[in-house]
Amino acid sequence: MHWISNLIVVLLVMGGAGLAQRLRHNRLWRHAAAELWARRRISIVVLGLFVLVALLDSVAWISSGDDSGDRVAASQPRSVIDRVFVPESFVETSYSAPFAEKGFYEDTALKHPGQHVLGTDILGNDVLYRTLKGVRVALLIGGLTSLIVIPIALFFGVSAGYFGGRIDDVVFFVMTVLASIPSLLLLIALIIVLGTGTLQVCIALGVTGWVSFCRISRGETLKLREADFVQAARALGTPERRIITKHILPNLAHLVVITFALLFTGLVLSETVLSYLGIGLDNSWGQMIDQARNELSRTPIIWWNIAGASTALFVLVLSVNLIADAVRDILDPRTLRERQ
Repeated sequence: MHWISNLIVVLLVMGGAGLAQRLRHNRLWRHAAAELWARRRISIVVLGLFVLVALLDSVAWISSGDDSGDRVAASQPRSVIDRVFVPESFVETSYSAPFAEKGFYEDTALKHPGQHVLGTDILGNDVLYRTLKGVRVALLIGGLTSLIVIPIALFFGVSAGYFGGRIDDVVFFVMTVLASIPSLLLLIALIIVLGTGTLQVCIALGVTGWVSFCRISRGETLKLREADFVQAARALGTPERRIITKHILPNLAHLVVITFALLFTGLVLSETVLSYLGIGLDNSWGQMIDQARNELSRTPIIWWNIAGASTALFVLVLSVNLIADAVRDILDPRTLRERQ
């Protein structure tokens, strides 16, 4: 339901504004944000544009005065991106090259000559519009799933590494079982059982994606719990929960950032593989790339459909990795001590 999506957008914007306001009053975080902006200014702007497009594609409503004549379309909620890029008359009959004035296979004039920046696909849909629609799917698959997976993997990994004993045995057994199953086969099986909706795909990717970071956080916690500063805190009678939050987790922050970047990239690419197998998500870049396979064998080659999706995918992944690399340097306690 579109009102749930609108509510989530409002909550995200309010939460982001509140978090930014709190960080402004913290000297350490304010200094870190300023350093990040100085290092990765372009990447932050590019990622901000992707997020803005995703938010605009998430805000939808039903128009009361739609005069297109299509009652079914008029009753469907349409987002800001839908309303800007695809009025009913903006769809062409078939392929057209970028900025073309006539169709690709025929000499008939286009309805909107010279206005399709990335051309149109076989159904006449604007490729730039389809590329922008894929931004929301990519951020949901990569960002939302990562934000769900990382806390779960961190919880089990730190608990197993710090407390050991039965907890470690149970967590390690579960990790071993899941790691012994080929991840792609497990992912396909889960999607077949759960369905091909966005939420179902996120859950399936989460089930198969938390094991690797759980193993890393467990191993790092095993090393940190024997460190001198942790032993000193334990000797002073510091509660275990406080030791974990004040000494263990801060020393895992750089690993969390690296894992987020790698996991984000892997999840987005995994959706592309699923689209290649025919079980991906609608309006995704993976679906565009899959549909463009046969277009590359045509004469002349129709390249703009795959170029739009692959370029957007490359720019998003590159921006996330560059920002994550800078954040890792800023949050790593060892580099922080070197700067001080």
